[in-house]
Amino acid sequence: MDQAAYDQLLATLKKRFEKNMHRHPGVEWREVEERLSARPEKVRSLYEMERTGGEPDVVDLGANAGDIVLCDCAPQSPAGRRSLCYDRAAREGRKKHPPEGSAMEMAEAMGIELLTEEQYRKLQTFGEFDTKTSSWVKTPEDVRALGGALFCDRRYGRVFVYHNGADSYYGSRGFRGLLKV
Repeated sequence: MDQAAYDQLLATLKKRFEKNMHRHPGVEWREVEERLSARPEKVRSLYEMERTGGEPDVVDLGANAGDIVLCDCAPQSPAGRRSLCYDRAAREGRKKHPPEGSAMEMAEAMGIELLTEEQYRKLQTFGEFDTKTSSWVKTPEDVRALGGALFCDRRYGRVFVYHNGADSYYGSRGFRGLLKV
């Protein structure tokens, strides 16, 4: 990433940070900027989050003390991360009409993690997300071992968690990620 792209990304993040102070009480932008300047690999991940429509922002998801967490805060599941099945095994196991990718593979390539159900519910306390879309969430191994995967959305003023075959994919289902700095 060249200096102009880096400067533009930080300007976008700072503007979003200042506009949404309720998502990160007690965190100062200076601290975020210092951590990012010391971790260029995290900046690359943030760039990918932004490029794919995630609109990342610092969010207090109850992470470990000392961690700064940036999470996708786009109103709907990031447009550049939709029509994906859950993971590689599901993608490779789908014989007819396999998707081009999976949420877990894309997250790994971006250097981010899928939100857990708990983190997704916490994110929803900061606004209304996925009112027209849905997002895959990190699925417990016992559910995944049976061929399923979990996804969440917000409808009727509530957050719902559902299950589907891990190999399913829809144009309105993507995933939200987080990055610890």
